[in-house]
Amino acid sequence: MSRYIRDMRGYGAQTPDPQWPGGAKVAVQFVLNYEEGSENHIAHGDAGSEAFLSDIAGAASWPGQRHWNMDSIYEYGARAGFWRLHRLFTGADIPVTIYGVATALARSPEQVAAMIDADWEIASHGLKWVEHKDMAPEDEAAAIAEAIRLHTEVVGERPRGWYTGRCSQHTVRLVAEEGGFDYVSDTYDDDLPYWSEIGARDQLIIPYTLEANDMRFATSPGYTTGEEFFTYLKDAFDTLYAEGEAGAAKMMSIGLHCRLIGRPGKMAGLKRFIDYIQTFDGVWCPRRIDIARHWAATHPHTRRARPSQMDRATFVAAYGGIFEHSPWIAERAYDLELGPAHDSAVGLHNALCRVFRAASQEARLGVLTAHPDLAGKLAAAGRLTHESTSEQASAGLDMLTDAEREAFTMLNTQYVAKHGFPFIIAVRDNTKASIMDAFQTRITNNTPSERATACKQVERIALHRLKDLV
Repeated sequence: MSRYIRDMRGYGAQTPDPQWPGGAKVAVQFVLNYEEGSENHIAHGDAGSEAFLSDIAGAASWPGQRHWNMDSIYEYGARAGFWRLHRLFTGADIPVTIYGVATALARSPEQVAAMIDADWEIASHGLKWVEHKDMAPEDEAAAIAEAIRLHTEVVGERPRGWYTGRCSQHTVRLVAEEGGFDYVSDTYDDDLPYWSEIGARDQLIIPYTLEANDMRFATSPGYTTGEEFFTYLKDAFDTLYAEGEAGAAKMMSIGLHCRLIGRPGKMAGLKRFIDYIQTFDGVWCPRRIDIARHWAATHPHTRRARPSQMDRATFVAAYGGIFEHSPWIAERAYDLELGPAHDSAVGLHNALCRVFRAASQEARLGVLTAHPDLAGKLAAAGRLTHESTSEQASAGLDMLTDAEREAFTMLNTQYVAKHGFPFIIAVRDNTKASIMDAFQTRITNNTPSERATACKQVERIALHRLKDLV
């Protein structure tokens, strides 16, 4: 058995209505990353200087040395940038979420006091602003625990949200297993929150962003002026607002850094964006914790049986009858590379159809001949499968007149004599009259063409049956 661990489906074609407070058409959520004082630095016990997310072109870490220019850029974020952004957001009456690195918060008590006074959420951004990809899981778990301890000591309460950023493949699992976080944001895979089942815990995920993010002032390609940042944010907002007006409301995350957007020329674009969205009705600007609480209350998670997680016996018992009297299709489908994308009716249908399509002509013919005649002797004797009984009843084939029954019997006999298998049609797509018309038309087809048509109808019947179950 092969199982694919990545979820390429998400919500699928129909996203849920988030039901934002006040009927908002879009939730615009601002994150301010507070990392200054936690970056790689020999004074922090690190091997060298920081090289990430600054205005220094081509920056590289200096082993065993301070990088005076890098130091001062990070210090600008704490000394000047933070306060400029604090005045902007408090003046606009927009609360933000702080992604606060615990060691940075510990070195900035006045900024922490200002965050608390403004009723900003202070989520955890880890213990140190360093790379985690090569960290052993047990070491990362210890760093998470220490981040929570220090955060609680500095802020006065534990963090309820988490974002590492420079994370490992284990981060989300480890944070979920800690058990105390209302949300985790170390993903970029959706425009809405969603639940992730991690062991016994149902963990809420609130995806973040790396594109509506001022970090692109420090990357190439990226933004060079505040106007470019404003234009990108405006275009994203306009698109999401229009989707909200059409009944598909979403969330817009905006990522900010004190040492980047806190510079005057860059912040001008952010201010224009805030002024712009405040001219619209139906815009909710919450903290991330507000989104988490709303989602948990409005869209609580319910676990369900998922095809990709079933054992073989359960899977075959559930789906062995989707193709009429042909459990071998479900048995073979179980051995495919199933994953979250196959936990929907459409996804599971694709897996079952792959087996049916790849089967030999003889095996496919066996599926066709397993189907009963429409309104035939088995129906009259009450010996159809539950699925077939329900399907034939949906088109009124269980309530035929004597003349109609005689016509169906005659056509069934002629059709089987010519083609070697029963007439098959997805009755849920039809009426009694359209079925009779199709019968009279298709009986004249050549057998290879009619066999192909019958196989397509078998697949269509399977999809209807799966939609009843999944």
